[in-house]
Amino acid sequence: MKRKLAYSGIVIVVILLIFSAYKLMNARNYQLFGNITSHVETNDKVVALTFDDGPTKNTDAILSLLDDFQVKATFFLIGKDIEEHPEEARKIAAAGHQIGNHTYSHKRMVLKSPAFIKHEIEKTDDLIAEIGYTKSIVVRPPYGKKLIGFPYYLNKHQRETITWNLEPDTFFIQADEKVRYVKENIRPGSIILMHPMYDSTENELQAIEEILQTLLDEGYTFVTIDELLTIKND
Repeated sequence: MKRKLAYSGIVIVVILLIFSAYKLMNARNYQLFGNITSHVETNDKVVALTFDDGPTKNTDAILSLLDDFQVKATFFLIGKDIEEHPEEARKIAAAGHQIGNHTYSHKRMVLKSPAFIKHEIEKTDDLIAEIGYTKSIVVRPPYGKKLIGFPYYLNKHQRETITWNLEPDTFFIQADEKVRYVKENIRPGSIILMHPMYDSTENELQAIEEILQTLLDEGYTFVTIDELLTIKND
């Protein structure tokens, strides 16, 4: 009987540990080391539009759309994609948008060695520097997933984890649904995550265009992550 109780207790502890690790891995506003930002508390009607992945052949269309609205965004680029499309990456930098580090291989930063994490971040930093980008490089983990090693490395190098609080692509497919979701959930200081780089339907571009127009009409100003962090640190 005692053996069964002990075994049951161990199983419960293991389940709780797995559940806690899962919650920590996916948390948008909590981690064990260093700073993490999913949004900023402010009364100013500012919002950061961020794009993950790429660069790809879709870059020109994205930049053209942003230019039409005179909006600056933050692009979290993948190192291996920069290697494949360096000219597209240079266009983003030349257009004055902020560039972030989305790791080299876009693998989940969970249960990875310190050497692997170091290589993923530093190689991508180097590639971003090679395209002529000279400003600070913010960092976002692929899929937003991190446990111990990734935030530990960033904290050690005085960098913070950037996540998001609005993710229309996760919940919806159609452009009008994504726009409605953003409109209903937007608040000052929000960070919006979108994925237009691999889209071949133009549905994502349509959603971005309508989100830009909707939020501008509501009096919002679009800022980069660095600009948003300035508000947070004031």
